[in-house]
Amino acid sequence: MANTLTITLVSVILLCLSADGARTVSYSINGQGGRSLSSVVANDGICKSMVDTQGYVCEEHTVTTKDGYILSLQRIPAGRSGKKSNKPPVLLQHGILIDAAAWLLNSPDESLAFILADEGFDVWLANTRGTQYSSGHTSLSPNDPAYWDWSWDELAAYDLPAFFEYVHDQTGQDLHYVGHSLGTLMALATFSQENLLNMLRSAAMLCPIAYLGQIPTELARAAADSFLGEDLYWLGLHEFLPGGEAVANLVGEICNKTHSNCSDLMVALTGQACCVNSSTIDVLLQHALQPTATRNLIHLAQMIRKGTIAMYDYGNEDDNKKHYGQPTPPAYDMASIPKDLPLFMGYGGQDLLSDVKDVQTLLDTLKDHDADKLVTVFREEYALADFVFGVNANQVVYDPLMAFFKLH
Repeated sequence: MANTLTITLVSVILLCLSADGARTVSYSINGQGGRSLSSVVANDGICKSMVDTQGYVCEEHTVTTKDGYILSLQRIPAGRSGKKSNKPPVLLQHGILIDAAAWLLNSPDESLAFILADEGFDVWLANTRGTQYSSGHTSLSPNDPAYWDWSWDELAAYDLPAFFEYVHDQTGQDLHYVGHSLGTLMALATFSQENLLNMLRSAAMLCPIAYLGQIPTELARAAADSFLGEDLYWLGLHEFLPGGEAVANLVGEICNKTHSNCSDLMVALTGQACCVNSSTIDVLLQHALQPTATRNLIHLAQMIRKGTIAMYDYGNEDDNKKHYGQPTPPAYDMASIPKDLPLFMGYGGQDLLSDVKDVQTLLDTLKDHDADKLVTVFREEYALADFVFGVNANQVVYDPLMAFFKLH
């Protein structure tokens, strides 16, 4: 792609590297150098900054994946009244470019984590690799390109099982699961391979993503069709920093090319939220945006271009054969999800990522699912952000979700 866009990309990356140099954040490997993961969590962690302040008991936990990533979890074992949980554990899994703080940004009577705790559930908050409190590794630093050599395949194959097994071991109980956006993709891929089902009571998918081929957002489609992620990766930017100058310049380039109104980037990418306070969005954009692997974005772009859900495509038959033993990436078959798995699907008419047409494609693949095991909640006015940050989500989404959990 020797064109103006690629030249622009090169200049942007060079500008970014010359302006910012290497990462200024100091990470720890096995507690050596910089600030250790344990000290970061103890001094600045989600429990202390976002849960304790609301009057809830909170515990910090860590778990190591089989490929060496050290991940953090937070546990809220009791409601605000202090009464210990008397219902099963619930694992909450955030979406892309954010961490578990997403479930805590609203007031306690509007945030799902607090609502579940007050309802008597044992609440666990997951933080995927690469996010602020899950930046540790047994041998790698986030300054190493190899640290970012993953996509959502690895989140499904390593991070999610580590969270499930840890919560199951700690509580001795099977768990409910709630995923939002990318958190649904991780789970649906895993369940389609019939993994983790022996520890699962039910699963709730808020803004479910299995297919992305029909998304109406011009911005995301233009980024995918222009192979921008691949260009970034080729230029050596293996970590995608949403607040970085490189990203801002690239987004501006795409906005100009597509004539998109990007004055409100969140709306341009995910849809116009109906019911989110502007103050919540301000906090989210200022404090909660987290990095991800550029390869993760490439994988999502492949889904947009191809309209399928499959493992990461290495771009040529030889590399795919090396990794998969076949010339094309194996598909995740959504129809293989067990028909008796209790599933809750919440989606909105204004969501530009988990859009209605793609969700319908998913539901069509689940057409043989046991009717009494599949619950759908559709809100025409809702976009992606409303399901986590909506001021009325407690009534229109979480109340039916709670009823669903109590049945299972």
